[in-house]
Amino acid sequence: MSNSSSCVRFGFLLAGLAISLSACGAAPQAMTALLGTPSATPSAPAAPSATAIVDMSSLAPSISAISTPSATPASQLVTVQAARGNMYIRRGPDLAFNPLSTLMQGQSTRAMARDVLGDWLQIPLLDSIEQTGWISIQTPFTAVSGDVMSLPEIEPAYWPVLAFLRNCTHDMLVAEPAGIEIPPVDSFPDNDVRVNPGSYAVHDADVDGYPKVLTVDVKEGSAIDLRVDGNGSNRKCPVP
Repeated sequence: MSNSSSCVRFGFLLAGLAISLSACGAAPQAMTALLGTPSATPSAPAAPSATAIVDMSSLAPSISAISTPSATPASQLVTVQAARGNMYIRRGPDLAFNPLSTLMQGQSTRAMARDVLGDWLQIPLLDSIEQTGWISIQTPFTAVSGDVMSLPEIEPAYWPVLAFLRNCTHDMLVAEPAGIEIPPVDSFPDNDVRVNPGSYAVHDADVDGYPKVLTVDVKEGSAIDLRVDGNGSNRKCPVP
């Protein structure tokens, strides 16, 4: 009983104290001091931080930093002149092609293209602006102005047809102006010699005075028999 009475009395005291404090306007603070501060409402879990976004534009190279292949430079003006003699203009870029025309000494013309090595130039025929031919620049007889390698490169899609001179005599014959030796018939098969198209004066090297025997015009595919020697003897070639 003593404990129950004590609890009742303690409750009346608290109630009275609360009433008196509320009259003084200090109830909330007193009650807080006596009863303690209520725990704060648990805060909501923090929202996960947003994934960092990297500005990739700062990593990409600028347009000015990207190297692009430079454009093929335009071909320069290139001219060729027959400076020290007449020059054949041939069907293709090789001495084995037929001559089509001649660039006379002192004449010059523009070059349109070149071969792979830059040894031959494609030029228009002087008597026909629609047709073209090739001239060699590997000789001292031509003079070239401009950068040959800046010209467009052309690789022909055809081959020349070979030409031959066959010596049917017993003397050593020589085709000038190239100085091509054509051995006598008893040197077979070496008496059949390949030559380039053109005009040749054939001389007999075994006769005094180096007489001219004949003149021949060789074209692609020619097979010409030389039957006369420097003494005027006429020979027949053996049948193959």
